[in-house]
Amino acid sequence: MPLTSADTPIAVASQPLPLPQDGGNGDARSAATDFLQIESIVLNLDASLRVHARAHFFSWTQGLLQSLIRHELLICTLCLGKPPAFRADGFSMTTPDPAMFSDVFLRDSAVAPALLKAWEERRYQPVVFETGNGPIPNGAFTREIERLGATQLLVHGLHDADGRAVSLFTFACRPGSVGTRQAYLAQLLAPSLHAAWVRTQMQRRAESGGSGDRAVSQSVLTVREQDILKWIYLGKSNFEIGAILKISPLTVKNHVQKILRKLNVVNRTQAIGKSLELRILNP
Repeated sequence: MPLTSADTPIAVASQPLPLPQDGGNGDARSAATDFLQIESIVLNLDASLRVHARAHFFSWTQGLLQSLIRHELLICTLCLGKPPAFRADGFSMTTPDPAMFSDVFLRDSAVAPALLKAWEERRYQPVVFETGNGPIPNGAFTREIERLGATQLLVHGLHDADGRAVSLFTFACRPGSVGTRQAYLAQLLAPSLHAAWVRTQMQRRAESGGSGDRAVSQSVLTVREQDILKWIYLGKSNFEIGAILKISPLTVKNHVQKILRKLNVVNRTQAIGKSLELRILNP
């Protein structure tokens, strides 16, 4: 479970950063620290506006943003559709292959829903917990971040007017490096993180010719495969899909494997996410 109770949010949106006070040497030192952090916040907000490509986002989050929230790994997650499917990307200066972490994050299909549920249960307040003592299982993703020495997680995101999650940001940090102030800063920076990262996704889609991708994917998926994909999106099992379409569960399984290969994904959750992205599915 998170380290703090659900009734006592770790950071309150209306809680301001400490204001500098006049006084002795100690107060002056505190005032200088606060002014430096306020300046860093402004610089980070300004830097986020200049992010338009993945390389820009990497440079910002693994450079200037580290002055506010020190982390070994950042996983950015978009929540697509209902029930939610997920698209994720990893950013890190600690490892040469941060994309591997986002792949493991998605492949370990219990992780993203567990983080999302924990955040929603905290009434959309930041969630802070230690690996092995939180909402996610001790699976492949947990093992990989522990290998980085990042055993403390800070999770926060954005939701829409209906309370549906739009994005989720997971900071994997060194033990003891996350407290109330970092949780507050995550609240402050989440809108800028979301806007900047979404711009990078739009840019990547434009560069790859998004409409062409959709046409190609639709042309390679048969009508039967598109039907099965629709029922997967609606949460049906292979057995249930077989009963609906009057085919055997084994036949459904074979179709699912073909869908995964054609979409170049590794599991059903990723297949739904990519199908929503390419608008093969229109919920």
